[in-house]
Amino acid sequence: MVIFREVRNGITRKQMTDRRRMLIYGYGNPGRQDDGLGKALIDLVESQIPKEYLEYITLETGYQLQVEDVTIIIEHDLILFVDASMDDKIKDFDIDIVTADEKATFTMHSVSPGFILALYETLYGNPPPAYLLQIRGYEWEMEEILSPGAQKNLGKAWSALREIIKNPDLLTDDNFRNTITTDNGLKA
Repeated sequence: MVIFREVRNGITRKQMTDRRRMLIYGYGNPGRQDDGLGKALIDLVESQIPKEYLEYITLETGYQLQVEDVTIIIEHDLILFVDASMDDKIKDFDIDIVTADEKATFTMHSVSPGFILALYETLYGNPPPAYLLQIRGYEWEMEEILSPGAQKNLGKAWSALREIIKNPDLLTDDNFRNTITTDNGLKA
């Protein structure tokens, strides 16, 4: 018996089957330099992992989260929001659990991941597990280019995301999340 195991970018076809449906939602404004890190990471996933490997993953991008985005979560078992961060406590990137929070940020034009989950809970019941991947940015001017520091952090976040795509259960492992966020990102 021969088992065909094609390998592409370190991910085998076998690893891409029998998976939970995962949503990776990158948001931010690419016209504001590092604010575009969420979309830039989605672009990397699209360009580095062929479509046939993305059968269980839905990729979405937007300038900001909106109330309507609650419908995107339907039919997914795991959610990963991706955004840029100005937080100087984040060295390169960080992954945190997102919980439903009705009091989370809400304006007329955008909402937080916690608010999206709270709305999902109200409309549909228990939301799927959700996480927020924040990538440290440095420059926020009106330009469509990432700063050198943000590009470096994007590479580190991409290394971690490749591991998560191979094994989404890593997100539920506190040791994995702590290791990748306190050791300057996952070693590629």
